[in-house]
Amino acid sequence: MASNPQIKDLHSKDEIVSVFLIKNVQLHEAKDGKKYLSLVLSDASGELESRIWQNAESHAENIIKNKAYKVQGKLNLFQGKKQFIIQQIDQLPDDSYDVEDFLMKSTAHPDEMFKKLLLIVEQLDDVYIKELLLSILRDHEIMRRLKTWQAGKTIHHAYRSGLLEHILSCTELAVTLSPHYKVNRNYVVAGCILHDLCKIYELTDGVNVDYTEEGKLVGHLVKGLEIVDKFSYKIPNFPYQLKLHLKHILLSHHGDYEYGSPKIPSTSEAYLVHLIDLMDSKMNSLEMVKRNDQASGHWSQYVKHLDRIVYKSELPYFKQWLPEAREVTPPMRESKTPKKELKQNLGKLLEDWKPED
Repeated sequence: MASNPQIKDLHSKDEIVSVFLIKNVQLHEAKDGKKYLSLVLSDASGELESRIWQNAESHAENIIKNKAYKVQGKLNLFQGKKQFIIQQIDQLPDDSYDVEDFLMKSTAHPDEMFKKLLLIVEQLDDVYIKELLLSILRDHEIMRRLKTWQAGKTIHHAYRSGLLEHILSCTELAVTLSPHYKVNRNYVVAGCILHDLCKIYELTDGVNVDYTEEGKLVGHLVKGLEIVDKFSYKIPNFPYQLKLHLKHILLSHHGDYEYGSPKIPSTSEAYLVHLIDLMDSKMNSLEMVKRNDQASGHWSQYVKHLDRIVYKSELPYFKQWLPEAREVTPPMRESKTPKKELKQNLGKLLEDWKPED
């Protein structure tokens, strides 16, 4: 029996004893009328769908979300998906664990990511954009939130410090791609830093991330414009046209009207910010599918927000020739059909054919 394994290391038929955080719990009724409990367990490596079939109603009254439990049971496959059947579950004392230990986190340390971000900003050559970004990033509350917040509720970079990871990744791409496309690096870097920054106000923190009142009523795009206004007013003679173009980048970074973008990108810098944001979010979504998908085999389950299934394994890669692999095209073989027979068959096909007038 595996003891204290992480979710990412679990396999079908494993019998498990481990400690997990309860992220969600719901009482359901099966087709035969029997009650069962559906739970989402989590640890630092991912999440796991679970079921309690015995005494479900009694357990439903006692199990508390966002608390840690020691569970025992067996991992099965149901419709190709991993499902943990819990046979025993016991709550741990609150002072015996730290909730932070059960949350997925960025693989990079937030302090190191933040230092890299500041270094990029300090190398910009537009004095107004540099001063604006430094004053925003050095704000105590913005800095604190940026180091811990996730970038989304469920889709991309939806883990601790995921927002900072996304912003840094986009900003590094801005530094690389701006000279390649001969666009103004200062604006692209600023757009990559500011485009999602205000998700620190749009989303809550903690185990079960949700939208705040400000997120529901205003959203991070509009809040981003407010941040630009608030901090640019503190910089003497901040150029109005520069501010307009920064605001355009923030308003258009979703790219298309159909995706809720108030404006579509109308400058090369704005369009590049949109493409960088899209690329980084989609690549992270693929990575999260490969890391967390519960289906067995090479292929994931259908992923709704990507509208596809995802190949999860590494692609074949060869540094050396395979034995006997140099002969790629097989040699031509003579047909076994005698030439005389071929002529006869062709003659029959042409027998009734006449050219049209």
